[in-house]
Amino acid sequence: MHSDFEDRPAFETIRPRRQLAPVVLNSPHSGSDYPERFLKLSRLNSHTIRQSEDAYIDEIFSRAPRMGVPLLRARFPRAYLDVNREPYELDPRMFREALPEHYNTTSPRIAAGLGTIARIVSENRPIYRDLLSLEDAAMRIEGIYKPYHRALQGLLSDTLSRFGIAVLIDCHSMPRLSRSNDRSVPDVVLGDRYGASCAPAIVDLVENIFVGAGLRVARNRPYAGGHATRTYGRPRYGAHALQIEISRHLYMNEATLEKNEGFAALSQVASRLVAALIDFDAVSLAQPQAAE
Repeated sequence: MHSDFEDRPAFETIRPRRQLAPVVLNSPHSGSDYPERFLKLSRLNSHTIRQSEDAYIDEIFSRAPRMGVPLLRARFPRAYLDVNREPYELDPRMFREALPEHYNTTSPRIAAGLGTIARIVSENRPIYRDLLSLEDAAMRIEGIYKPYHRALQGLLSDTLSRFGIAVLIDCHSMPRLSRSNDRSVPDVVLGDRYGASCAPAIVDLVENIFVGAGLRVARNRPYAGGHATRTYGRPRYGAHALQIEISRHLYMNEATLEKNEGFAALSQVASRLVAALIDFDAVSLAQPQAAE
């Protein structure tokens, strides 16, 4: 099967002229390039299928490369392929053939319809008209998922080699959270796998930037970090990973998917965050480990 992206890039690495800090930004869910073949497989219209996008997150952080920090961003949409899952986290009910035994077919994410190849978009809307082939899955996973992670791993390895430390900021958006029990609903959720994937000093810095902008911040609930945070966050070895979830209502109309008046202000907050990460002495975090 030919790749759905054989005539155009599935993702893009935007490198600074000179990297000024041991920081890498990743926007894996902001892609909005929907292959024609995929749309024909779907029962959803062109608007509904976009409900799972982290729309415009790559644009919100788009100044980072000009400031000295690389940005990896997907062009393919999350509804087509989710690189924040294990490579073979697939729902056997979606395929005509039996899945190989080594595939993960029983995770909570699959049960929710949100595997590497998702079954649904938000509000439990099924994506596909018919069952898919394993050839289709292989095309997406071997041809796009694995190259994407090689690119991300390459950015982090280069950063670690150059600075002695690497900090992955995994950039996402979330639906506006509902109120419950009179507690403040967060505008931003920071996920560090409950302290396992990132040094507290980095998480504190990021939280302070958002709080300073008047936003409410929570940690790890309801989002503690996904596959990228879990895979690349190894503080003991100088590799830190922090997931950022930003409420979409801050910068867009969640129904129409149009940017609202908050987009420019939030983009400025994102730029202040990048500047703070550049100024932060992250290299000092690697010294205790290096001295052991």
